[in-house]
Amino acid sequence: MLKKFVSVRKILTLGLIISIIFAAYSIYYKMTYWGFSFLPKQTTKIWTIEAHVSFTPNGDPIKVSLASPYASDDFKILDEDIVAPNYKVSRNDKNKRIILTSNSMEEEQNIYYRILLFDNEDARGKTPAPVPPTPKKPIMDEQMAATADKLLKIADTMPGDEVQQIIRLLNQTPPDSTVVAFLPLKKTQKELSLAIGRLLSLKGIPNRTARGIKLEEDKTAFSADLMMEAYIDGVWKLYDIKTAKKGKPENFVLFQRGGNSLIDVEGGNDSSIKFSVMKSITSSLNLAGKRAKLANQEDNFNLSVFSLPLYEQNTIKWLTIFPLAILVIVLIRNVIGITTMGTFTPMLIALALVKTGLVPGLICFSIILSIGLGLRALLSKFNLLLVPRISAVVIFVILMMQVMTVCGYRFSIDIGLSAVFFPIIIMAWIIERASITWEEEGPSNAWREVIYSVIAAVLVYVIVNNEVTRHIMFVFNELNLVILFIVMLFGTYTGYRLTELKRFAPLVRDN
Repeated sequence: MLKKFVSVRKILTLGLIISIIFAAYSIYYKMTYWGFSFLPKQTTKIWTIEAHVSFTPNGDPIKVSLASPYASDDFKILDEDIVAPNYKVSRNDKNKRIILTSNSMEEEQNIYYRILLFDNEDARGKTPAPVPPTPKKPIMDEQMAATADKLLKIADTMPGDEVQQIIRLLNQTPPDSTVVAFLPLKKTQKELSLAIGRLLSLKGIPNRTARGIKLEEDKTAFSADLMMEAYIDGVWKLYDIKTAKKGKPENFVLFQRGGNSLIDVEGGNDSSIKFSVMKSITSSLNLAGKRAKLANQEDNFNLSVFSLPLYEQNTIKWLTIFPLAILVIVLIRNVIGITTMGTFTPMLIALALVKTGLVPGLICFSIILSIGLGLRALLSKFNLLLVPRISAVVIFVILMMQVMTVCGYRFSIDIGLSAVFFPIIIMAWIIERASITWEEEGPSNAWREVIYSVIAAVLVYVIVNNEVTRHIMFVFNELNLVILFIVMLFGTYTGYRLTELKRFAPLVRDN
C-alpha cells in the first residue's frame, strides 16, 4: 500500500512538472504572438498615417509610384486604404511600392493613402537583415577622387564611428575648404545624403538612403525625413544626416529605402507628398486576433476562448478564477487546519462579496444569518422533517432577501441592495448547518465555524477581487492545470496541520 501511495505522489509530481513546462511555453507563446501581458488594461497605440499626394496633370497618361512602409520589427500594419477615384491600383511587393495608373486628367489630382500601424515592441530587433554586397566605388575624375581621399583622411580625426565622422565633417560650421570643393555651400538634404553615400562607398561600407516619418500628433502636414543607413558590425544602423545621431528615433516609421524616391509621378508636374498623423488607443486583447493573423497563428487563436463572443468570455473569466479560490480553501483546510462550514461555502460567499462589496456584503450576510438562525430555532420546536424544514428556511431566506432589497432601493441603502447577490440555497444551507452544530456541539463551535468560514471567504475575496489576478487567470488559463496538480498533491499530504502542531505542542514540551 505504501509503495502504491509513493508511486501516486511521484506520478502527480511528474504531472505538475509537465503542467508547469506547458504553462510556461503557453504563456511565452501568447505574449510573443498574441501580444498579451501580465498587466490588465494593457493598451496598444494605433497610429493612423495619411499621405496626401497632389500634382497637376500634363495631359499624358498618369502613373504614380508611391512607397509604402517598409517591413519593420517596430510596427506592424493593421490596415491600409487608398482613396484614388478613377485610378487602377496595383502593388509591387518586391520594392514595396503602390502603383496607380489612369488615363489623362485635367484638374489637379489628390490621392490619399491611409495606413494603420500598431506598436510591435515584443518583436523589436528579432528580424535578421541579409548581408549586403560590398558597394561599387563611385566614378569620379582625378581631382574629385583626390578631394574625396583628402576628406576621408580628415574625417578620421573626427569623433564617433566611421559614418558619424563623415557626417560631422560634411556638416561642419564653418565648412572646411575641402568640403566646399566636394559639396555645394548651400547644400540640400538630397545632395548631402548623396555625398555621404559616395564617401561611405569609397570606404567599402554598404549604405543606402532611407525616408521615414516620426509619429507625432498635433503636427500640421509635414514632409518625410531623409536619413542614412549603413551596414556596420553585421547590422544596418540608421543615422541622422544633420546631427550624426545613431539609431532609429522613437516612433519612427521607415517608408522607403534605397535609391528610389518616395514618390514618382509620370504624366504630371509639381508633385508633392505631405503626411499627417493621428494616434488612438485600443486594448491589447482587442488586437490579439490581428497579431495572431499577422504571425500566421490564426488557427490556434480560433481554437482559444478569445475567439468567443464577449458575453461568453466574461462568463469564462469568472470560471477561470474558481480553481485559484479552490486552492486557497484547500490550503486553509488541509494545511492550516481551519474547519469551515462545508468545503467550498467560503468560496461562494467570497464570490457574492465581489458583487456586493466587502463591508456591505458582510453586514448583509450577518443580518440574514442571524434572522435565519432565529427562524431555525423556532422551527425546531415544530419537530418537522429534514426536507420540509430546509425548504421552509429557503423560502424564508427568499422572502427576507426580497424585503431587504425593496427597502434598500426605497431608502437608498446599499446594504439592503446587496442581499440579492447572495446564493439563496447556500444561505439556507449555512443556516441549517449552523443550527445543527449549535444543537450537537454547542453555540461556541457553531459560531467558530461561522467565523472561520467568513475569514476564509474574506481571504478568497481579497485574491478573487484583485483585477491583476483575474486578468492573469483568464488570459493565461493554462495555469489552472498547474493548480489542478497542486491540489491533487495536497491530497497525498498526511502530515500535521498547523493547528494540530499548536494542539500537540504541550506533549512535545513534556517529552
